[in-house]
Amino acid sequence: MKTARAWQFCFRDLLPMSGTRQRPHMKRPVWIIVLVSMVCFFLIVSYIYPFGSSDSCGLFSSRNCGIYSEEELKPFRELTDDEVFSRVVVRELLRAPPLESKNPKIAFLFLTPGSLPFELLWDKFFQGHEGRFSVFIHASREKPVHLSRHFIGRDIRSDKVVWGKISMVDAERRLLAHALRDPDNQHFVLLSDSCVPLHNFDYVYNYLMFTNVSFIDCFIDPGPHGNGRYSDHMLPEVELADFRKGSQWFTMKRQHALIVMADSLYYTKFKLYCRPGMEHGKNCYADEHYLPTFFRMIDPGGIANWSVTYVDWSERKWHPRSFRDEDITFELLRNMSTLDESIHVTSDSKNTVMMKPCMWNGLRRPCFLFARKFYPETLQKLIHLFSNYTVV
Repeated sequence: MKTARAWQFCFRDLLPMSGTRQRPHMKRPVWIIVLVSMVCFFLIVSYIYPFGSSDSCGLFSSRNCGIYSEEELKPFRELTDDEVFSRVVVRELLRAPPLESKNPKIAFLFLTPGSLPFELLWDKFFQGHEGRFSVFIHASREKPVHLSRHFIGRDIRSDKVVWGKISMVDAERRLLAHALRDPDNQHFVLLSDSCVPLHNFDYVYNYLMFTNVSFIDCFIDPGPHGNGRYSDHMLPEVELADFRKGSQWFTMKRQHALIVMADSLYYTKFKLYCRPGMEHGKNCYADEHYLPTFFRMIDPGGIANWSVTYVDWSERKWHPRSFRDEDITFELLRNMSTLDESIHVTSDSKNTVMMKPCMWNGLRRPCFLFARKFYPETLQKLIHLFSNYTVV
């Protein structure tokens, strides 16, 4: 019936209208009828039977689009064995249906050298939401002394972490691996010892759980602290055109966390060729480039291209601005929590400022759920202001 109605729709305007004058001695435009017939036939068949395999994109819908379908249609260099293996695994993980959970949780992953000075603030953040979150702590220098029941017994086996080296990525992967053991953990948030929440728990939970992207920062920096860190040794798997930069502080959906665990090829490239003291005095930092580049290559549409952790780089130094006790005001925290544009600045001579609205499920929303870097001395002020500045 659908096919019949479609044919009727295509031809109804070609049938002679009753009551109209016929012009003798004129030949019917047969070629027009044939052409329209072919177009209608093509449209009907393509709608019922989308072209190609189950991996291809239908003409009217992208529901059957595979992650590599566009690349596979273009002339491309011959892939190495390792690339083929990697793409097969990534593609299957991206296609796999999400793991169902009756009690979906957010895993909060704390990467710290030792104790967490803001445990009592996080305790207030978590209070009343037991069963909706889990905590994992990677302490690289000394075993923390915990003050909150939510943090006691949550330390994982940790290893030494050196700023700017691959050991930072190793620690992130270690945290993800431990958190993935709980099938109820559906979203993963990486935090430092100097991070604080900017919104209440319900707001953060809904923001992360009810969207289908990972909040991984990713942008092009043509300057010396961006593309200038790239090494040709990463070829052929990682090309300069795909090299990206971003903050290491991510949130990640379970599907992407599994892909990070499965990756060996690109991780090894960054382990070997993105490190301080490379050739010609280059200093490449894997924690700023590995995940942005990796997800740019394997699932660019699955990431938001900004981090939900606010950092103030306005001082243009090697490290972001740190906030002291006298800096902490209601206005400061409220401003952080309501910003709705992400900002990136290139490291070349132009210092180009790139501003992008933060879109959440098609709606413009505040960008940031957390902020850093805060000195321990700010704890009491933050606890005092928490209920006010985190009101949605």
